[in-house]
Amino acid sequence: MRKTILGVLVSGRGSNLQAILDAINADRLNAKIGVVICDNPDANALRKVAGTGIPTAVIERRNFAAKQDFEAAVIAQLDLHHVELVVLAGFMRILSPRFINRFPARIMNIHPALLPAFPGLDAQKQAIEYGVKVSGATVHFVDEGMDSGPIILQEAVPVETEDTVASLSERILHLEHRLYVRAIRLYCEGRISIDGRAVKILPPRQKPKEEGELH
Repeated sequence: MRKTILGVLVSGRGSNLQAILDAINADRLNAKIGVVICDNPDANALRKVAGTGIPTAVIERRNFAAKQDFEAAVIAQLDLHHVELVVLAGFMRILSPRFINRFPARIMNIHPALLPAFPGLDAQKQAIEYGVKVSGATVHFVDEGMDSGPIILQEAVPVETEDTVASLSERILHLEHRLYVRAIRLYCEGRISIDGRAVKILPPRQKPKEEGELH
């Protein structure tokens, strides 16, 4: 079966990138990473793919006079490697409407909260300060708003009385690794349908019966 080509955009430690790599290597995800694009030359994420043969591109915003030129360079790399699904894995830049419209319903992000609650930065801190009893992670398609795109998957974790931002973040991070791989797998299997804001998860496609197989 043909593998879906992913383009992974990163800025930092690359833990979700590693979870995707592990799933691909374990044949739990019918995909290949076409390119890893990073805006930070010192990011640990780049070390995750060192020696794997996966193409990487370091594209720093400071090297471009305008944001649209920076994004054009990112798009050029995605096109060069025939990327079908753009995966944001800790990419710390807000994408312009021009970029988003270039890949309609083909950019995924994961956010450490149960959207629409606590969008933006420091979601775990927001959750603790608000006093919620559950938080979690959300995988969504990216639209022109702040963490406001159609929701693909969500899962909750409890917020304990003694939680700190660090402990809650760690609990959510373990969930992120599993949830993001699951969402990407659904995309690769053609099981995601968008109806307005609603994302529908389609049932698995049935394998055609072989000749002589009992019906």
